[in-house]
Amino acid sequence: MKKFNIRKVLDGLTAASSSSAAAAAQPGTPRENDVVQETLQSEHFQLCKTVRHGFPHQPSSMAFDPVQKILAIGTQTGALRLFGRAGVECYCQHESGAAVIQLQFLINEGALVSALADDSVHLWNLRQKIPAILHSLKFNRERITYCHLPFQSKWLYIGTERGNIHIVNVESFTLSGYVIMWNKAIELSTKTHPGPVVHISDNPMDEGKLLIGFECGVVVLWDLKCKKADCRYNYDEAIHSVAWHHEGKQFVCSHSDGTLTTWNIRVPAKPAQILTPHGKQPKDGKKPEPCKPILKVEYKTTRAGDPFMVLSGGLSYDTVGRRACLTVMHGKSTAVLEMDYPIVDFLTLCETPYPNDFQEPYAVVVLLEKDLVVIDLGQIGYPIFESPYPLSIHESPVTCCEYVADCPAEIIPALYSVGSRQKRQGYSKKEWPVSGGNWGQGNQSYPEIIITGHADGSIKFWDASALMLQVLYKLKTVKVFERARGKEEKPNTDIVDEDPFAIQTLFWCPESRMLCVAGVSAHVIVYRFSKQELTTDVVQLLEVRMQCDFNDVDSPDPGGEQTPTLPTSAASCSPQETEPPNQLSIGSNSSEGPRDNIPCLQVRSSPLKQSPGYQVELVIQLVWVSGEPPQQITSLAVNSSYGLVVFGNSNGLAVVDYLQKTLLLNMGTSELYSPSDPCQRQPRSPRKPRQPSGGLCDSNDGSNNSEDRCKSPTSGSTSPFNSDDERKQNFIEKVKVKSRRFSKTVANDFAKMSRKISSPSEQKPDLDAKDNAFSRSRSSSVTSIDRESRETISSFYFCESFPRKSESLVSPCLLVGTTQGSVMMLALCLPPGGDQRLQQPVSFSSCGTLVRLKGGILTMALLDATGTLLPPSYEQWYDPNASDEEKEKGRRRRPASPPSSQEGQDTQFTVLCSEKQAKVVAMPSHTCIYKHNITETSFVLRADVVQMAGAYCIACFCANGHIMTLSLPSLRPLLDVNYLPLTDMRIARTFCFSNLGQALYLTSPTEIQRITYSQETCDNLQEMLSELFTPVETPEAPNRGFFKGLFGGGAQSLDREDLFGETTAGKASRSLAQHIPGPGSMEGMKGAASGVVGDLARARIALDERGQKLGELEERTAAMMASAESFSKHAHDMMLKYKDKKWYQL
Repeated sequence: MKKFNIRKVLDGLTAASSSSAAAAAQPGTPRENDVVQETLQSEHFQLCKTVRHGFPHQPSSMAFDPVQKILAIGTQTGALRLFGRAGVECYCQHESGAAVIQLQFLINEGALVSALADDSVHLWNLRQKIPAILHSLKFNRERITYCHLPFQSKWLYIGTERGNIHIVNVESFTLSGYVIMWNKAIELSTKTHPGPVVHISDNPMDEGKLLIGFECGVVVLWDLKCKKADCRYNYDEAIHSVAWHHEGKQFVCSHSDGTLTTWNIRVPAKPAQILTPHGKQPKDGKKPEPCKPILKVEYKTTRAGDPFMVLSGGLSYDTVGRRACLTVMHGKSTAVLEMDYPIVDFLTLCETPYPNDFQEPYAVVVLLEKDLVVIDLGQIGYPIFESPYPLSIHESPVTCCEYVADCPAEIIPALYSVGSRQKRQGYSKKEWPVSGGNWGQGNQSYPEIIITGHADGSIKFWDASALMLQVLYKLKTVKVFERARGKEEKPNTDIVDEDPFAIQTLFWCPESRMLCVAGVSAHVIVYRFSKQELTTDVVQLLEVRMQCDFNDVDSPDPGGEQTPTLPTSAASCSPQETEPPNQLSIGSNSSEGPRDNIPCLQVRSSPLKQSPGYQVELVIQLVWVSGEPPQQITSLAVNSSYGLVVFGNSNGLAVVDYLQKTLLLNMGTSELYSPSDPCQRQPRSPRKPRQPSGGLCDSNDGSNNSEDRCKSPTSGSTSPFNSDDERKQNFIEKVKVKSRRFSKTVANDFAKMSRKISSPSEQKPDLDAKDNAFSRSRSSSVTSIDRESRETISSFYFCESFPRKSESLVSPCLLVGTTQGSVMMLALCLPPGGDQRLQQPVSFSSCGTLVRLKGGILTMALLDATGTLLPPSYEQWYDPNASDEEKEKGRRRRPASPPSSQEGQDTQFTVLCSEKQAKVVAMPSHTCIYKHNITETSFVLRADVVQMAGAYCIACFCANGHIMTLSLPSLRPLLDVNYLPLTDMRIARTFCFSNLGQALYLTSPTEIQRITYSQETCDNLQEMLSELFTPVETPEAPNRGFFKGLFGGGAQSLDREDLFGETTAGKASRSLAQHIPGPGSMEGMKGAASGVVGDLARARIALDERGQKLGELEERTAAMMASAESFSKHAHDMMLKYKDKKWYQL
């Protein structure tokens, strides 16, 4: 294949231009025969949601199918989450977004009824992989409070706030004319309304008797056939729930005063027993003190022992600080199980679905506000089951997220092997009881990993392959710091109000398994992966001093003399060369002067035992500078092949050699510009002009003088001011610039102001106070104008390219992007490998500005001449604690540098994407050949260069909700979908793209939503999704026995069809409720069809209906013909019989 030469392409452009800058400003369009052959087309892209992982946010209700073994959870936002065996999950949403107040399974029918707070009832079809609503019923005049669907019945009882009960046919979702009115149920002498219906259930032994509980404390046993109340049971306290004994002779009520009343159905006068489970029993026989309400009670029987009574609530009022509890009463024993969060609902799982048989309970599912707990009732001590679902995402609030698809196959087993040792002990030995459904049959086989950083400083690795999610390994970064034992020992967390260990950003190299983490307290931790345990006597520490001299620039010096300041680089390097890297620098924190040279967190001084997995290599901390706290880190990168880690913030950037544990480079953002750089803007980064020695620093041996050690690319910079007039004039100019900038900032719209989202150092707390992962900055001496004027480092990219224009040799480089749209290059000079790498320093040289874009730089990448991504070089993983031979094997596998370019043959493309636009720059000519303005009215929140269908593209997520993809290198728009408007800072913080058309974001504080922008994945989604419904035979009904059948002692059945049908009960009022066909029903499909396809579908349906009518007409015609023939035959026989008889013989 002929190699591509971009210089020849640009000959016609550069000849007509006096400079390459002019050519970059107005890039030409290369001829069709000369561009890289691009294979990606818009047909390769389609956007759709795939799966949702995590705990349902704000749960409100729960239901369980005991035959299908499926659990359903409803939320306050109208969401439905369905769970089966490990890996079987499903998410669906009610359009109204109203809270789900109750769920009822049609047991073993593959259907679910949901009742919402907007007084609507919906029937869901679970027999398809993506459940759909078949029917909906919207009540207009009454509020729904309770629903009950008897086992193997198609008639749903609905209780309302007015105290009435309506009956719905779940097959057609039509109301029956049979209504139980509240004034007929209660006694006529009652003068007050009984309140809403809080319970409905039929007698387990007699389907014709319905038990109705009213909030006021009245319970009515209603005879459905006779349409009258059999018995009424009155109690002074309000009722919260009712539970039957399986024999149908007793029921238990829970009340608002913490009591349980047991009633015999034949003795309505008074309860058979009154029990206060948590009340103190007075010795004088008086009534026990009232307790908190018992919100729910369940009464389950066993064949071979005492029944179980499970209840929530009912604690004594003197237990103020006690957590929510679930009480299990079995015989004479009472177990109180404390929960971590308030209880929303609970269900007792039983062996049989029949209510008139011994229940045999084996587990209790407890739905908490932020967790799901399943308790084993069959083992002593009631241990909990180990959950197979990824419900612990929110164990600590998620602060950042990374998604790596198609990672090395061996990384998941490696993480699992070290993570399996972290599992808790003491779980139940039985299998998880929610075991329904089947896995999907998709062919997606590539490994995927999700990494989440949390507010408590922990990092979790998740296996996300095949649309599942399973935790692999958890890393706690707080172990390297001293923990405060009391309030007086609180860390110096002056940057954030709380969560000083929160993860700000992270960088992970899956090939080398290097992990670099930046926290909100301006600290960076470098980790290596090892399979062997290690005890570190002293944690390696490096302190970095990064500063920006605002105070000296903001006001003229009244003394008339220039106060000398140390260059940033030299000031940072000198302490590190006189002290061992594992020792803390001596700082001043006395009341006499400002705080200086002190980090925000105290690194651990005692030996650290590190388990197999990620182990600390180096801790880097930014320190206070002259009373000013360090600025939070905004960008981070690590390269295992070079042994370097680089990080930046609003003050500048720093490069650290983690092999030698030394600081190599520490410079301000303005120092990255060369003296003659046209893109340099001094007012945007108000620093004092520096001496020639204040530039780049190669941290070497401490005996070297500063001139040999620190060489600045800005050696020709302006000298310090010489007079008061010059200083004052300069100060006035800066104030004018700041005033104009401040006015412009105030006048901007929301989209412009929201650009702060892209800078983690300016993160505001979430709208949800409970998910306040990042806290507000408290740097008092830096004004908002100063922050806006700072040029912050926003991104890094290690590569091997042409650092200077028209060079023919590639060399290691570092691309640096800023929030003002500048992209600079630093050339790296690496010593040879082996021992020399550990002894000789890495040197740098600045190459000035490569290109400039609108908006802050978000991502950078490098392509070769064929459009293939050139990833940063890396060193294959080897165990740092292994033998020297194994280490050498790992080092030998280090990939070599790309071949050099001869006569411009091996050219490259540098891909750059900012908040506003994308550009492609040809290397080594440094000429912009493609430019695309992504958005004018909004801004890009996240952009990544990803692989799709064997090629590469840029994927972007904008604040206005658009998801876009651009081809590479020509930047052709391939996809633009208005998907999700930015409604929460959480989405902006966690949205990330990955290869092969995968992406995700945190849709709530507890849930991860995965989406795909791949047409192939969308087409195969049905196969990849799990199945909820599986054909299972319903268990046989309990045997009534010979004598019960003979004497009628068994369960009494009821012909509900005859009782509630239209023939007997008549039609219900049309104004009471409105029937709405769901999108999953035939009517919904007719209504949803549109366009040509819809016309064809309607024509097909019409033809089917016409054919059906013609068939019915043909059948009726044939029947009439047969009837006519029969009549003719009978008439002929009659004629023959009386033909020869006289009239008097008849």
